[in-house]
Amino acid sequence: MSVCTGALLLAKAGLLENLTATTHHGAFGELAAICPTTTIIQDQRFVDHGHIMTSGGVSAGIDMALYLVERLLGPEAKAPVVTEMEYQWHLKVDEVR
Repeated sequence: MSVCTGALLLAKAGLLENLTATTHHGAFGELAAICPTTTIIQDQRFVDHGHIMTSGGVSAGIDMALYLVERLLGPEAKAPVVTEMEYQWHLKVDEVR
């Protein structure tokens, strides 16, 4: 998982070759330069490939982390985390590519 410009590190390590990914909007060009085979998704908060996940800015990383909790442990595990954080969850799982 990477949050914000952490996708640049994944790209430099070769982990985003031929995948779709996202990053902070200010780093789309840099990500494209580092890994030209990566398709950059600019209108999505995070992208899930199962073994690799990338997100845009910091708040998008929170959405991605909560999505992962739900994916791995179910909605019953995510609900108390959201409550404890006092976080407003607005993303539907079917919105993830």
